[in-house]
Amino acid sequence: MNSVGEACTELKREYDTCFNRWFAEKFLKGDRSGDPCTESFRKYQRCVQAAIKEKEIPIDGVDFMGPNKDNDRR
Repeated sequence: MNSVGEACTELKREYDTCFNRWFAEKFLKGDRSGDPCTESFRKYQRCVQAAIKEKEIPIDGVDFMGPNKDNDRR
């Protein structure tokens, strides 16, 4: 599936690949240490947020998922 912003699609694929690899090779085997995909997620998240602003998509009342989402509201 493509991303909301065309420029974000490759970043989404990179994050999805990283997450799926971590999930299959680590998490499902009981290794819940580390967070190897945080940086790729943040890059993708920033790109999506910029695309939403650029396209003027109304997002009032929508919570963004991801690490430290509570910290982002401050």
